[in-house]
Amino acid sequence: MAFSVEDFQDLLRLLEQHPEWRAELRRHVLTEELLGLPALVQQLAERLDALTARVEALAEAQARTEARVEALAEAQARTEARVEALAEAQARTEAQLERLTWRMDELAASVRQLVAQGADHTARLGDLTGEVLELRYARRAPSYFSRLARGLRLVDLGRLADQLDDAVAAGQLTDDERNSLLAADIVLSGRRREDQEPVYVLVEVSYGIGRSDVQRAADRARLLEKLGRPVLPVVAGNWTDPETDRMARAYGVWQVLDGRAIPPSEAASA
Repeated sequence: MAFSVEDFQDLLRLLEQHPEWRAELRRHVLTEELLGLPALVQQLAERLDALTARVEALAEAQARTEARVEALAEAQARTEARVEALAEAQARTEAQLERLTWRMDELAASVRQLVAQGADHTARLGDLTGEVLELRYARRAPSYFSRLARGLRLVDLGRLADQLDDAVAAGQLTDDERNSLLAADIVLSGRRREDQEPVYVLVEVSYGIGRSDVQRAADRARLLEKLGRPVLPVVAGNWTDPETDRMARAYGVWQVLDGRAIPPSEAASA
């Protein structure tokens, strides 16, 4: 008996009325491969979702890696810039020390010449002796002033003048105060030993240290602090007297006597 269109329509109506028959019909009509196709598609979809999640995770990891590489590149560039600046500063310092060494040799030769001639130039000899002493302290600053700070470097006079000019323009200093600071015997920069704080070390040098030297060191240190960095005032020389020693301790001024650094908390005679 042939299967007619009406029979097919009847079959469809029966399937609508009995949905549970559809699975049985599919089992008879479709092959095992086709019956398993929905489950296979589901598995593929799940694997695709998992693969997509892994790809997204890898993309995020790649983005983080690229960000870290970029940050490292920027840090490297900053480091190279700092190294270059330090090299330039070192070159300036070495040039200045070379000039100081030449000047010291020249002054020492002048002193020897004056002594050999037996000339009565006591005042001139005193000036020359003071200048030689000043140059010696400047040249050997890391040794003489190491108790005060570490990493000591002689401040370039031109660079200091530029900073002071900026301070005058900003109303922090007067012209007279600027000129007084530029007349300081030695200005060093470094880091304070007890807390690594950046500091200046301002030194007034005299063969025999007097009260006027202590006063100048204290006054100029207060002026230099207007640049925004702590300043350690120092007087340096070969000898002092008890009254000057008491004044230095009262004013908070370090003393360096014949190369020995003495803090304000200690007496020079100790």
